Amino acid sequence: MRKNVLITGGAGFVGSHTADLLLQQGHRVTIFDCLAPQVHCGGLPSYLPAEAEFMRGNLSDFDSVCQAVEGMDAILHLAAAVGVGQSMYEIASYTADNIQGTANLLQSILKTAPPLTKLVVASSMSIYGEGQGLCEQCGPVAPGQRSLAALKEKQWELRCPGCDNQLTPMPTAEDKSLQCSSIYALSKKAQEEMVLLFGATYGIPSIALRYFNIYGPRQSLSNPYTGVAAIFASRLLNRQPPMIFEDGQQMRDFVNVRDVARANLLALENVGASGMALNIGSGTPVTIEQVGRQIAGMMGREIAPRIKQQYRVGDIRHCFGDISRASKVLGYQPAVSFQDGMSELVGWLRSQQAEDRTEEAMEHLSIRGLVA
Repeated sequence: MRKNVLITGGAGFVGSHTADLLLQQGHRVTIFDCLAPQVHCGGLPSYLPAEAEFMRGNLSDFDSVCQAVEGMDAILHLAAAVGVGQSMYEIASYTADNIQGTANLLQSILKTAPPLTKLVVASSMSIYGEGQGLCEQCGPVAPGQRSLAALKEKQWELRCPGCDNQLTPMPTAEDKSLQCSSIYALSKKAQEEMVLLFGATYGIPSIALRYFNIYGPRQSLSNPYTGVAAIFASRLLNRQPPMIFEDGQQMRDFVNVRDVARANLLALENVGASGMALNIGSGTPVTIEQVGRQIAGMMGREIAPRIKQQYRVGDIRHCFGDISRASKVLGYQPAVSFQDGMSELVGWLRSQQAEDRTEEAMEHLSIRGLVA
């Protein structure tokens, strides 16, 4: 059935791909976005579909949010300030954008009473903190944060809190305890819990999607706090080596943006997942060094990553997703392989230019003692 769908943050990376897919499925789409300069340094993106209605506005402006929400059948709440490192020193702005912004959205739903059949919020794998680990002696373990003393000694790997054995990384499922290690993670946890609580209270079917590391075309290349694949690409476009913290062997779950857009569509269409939080990833671990070398090789840049052997406050060691619940409940299956997705990304990069602001970001972190 055709729906009126509002996408907050819809001019962004994930939002624009989702808007394209929803329009292909016959839905009417309204994009609400503030066009933050750190992300949209060129203003309104040329890739936005003409068929979508665009409303420029900020979630801090309650009247604008009410206007956007009125008459909607479904809302995809994607708008958020994104960046683990930056969140540790821009605490007030991240809290205002992500938590108060979500509060304004929910308040506007109460005020305007749209005929909502679905509310979906973008959550994040960052709320897990460290991913699940397996100890040969103690079994599955949910490890806590690594100690600063260990990190200063460059002891990167996680150890069992019971017997001190080194842990083997395992897929992280939704029932793992949440251990936020950054202000960004805390704000995403708050967004998720606010939306699910609101939905349960007012009888609005609501779902939280815990995105893992998203990559693909349209990601902001000049934002030094965006996804790691885009940061590496920006460095390489400027013929600089990707800078990698620790030893480069930390594992992440890289999921293509088109798979995430399909997950968003499935969440809107599904009638049986209300109140749930679901992992949206590829389910396959990749090391950060692999990502840097893969992009460089595909771009034809003979530039090896610079392994810094430094730790950044708020970073974790390993986390990749167990996506079996999303598969069972939503029918979600990632369709884009890492190899194909990276080929698509590099093909898009050939037409792009980027301002490399990595050193600037590093300076901001260093002067605040956020790099060890």
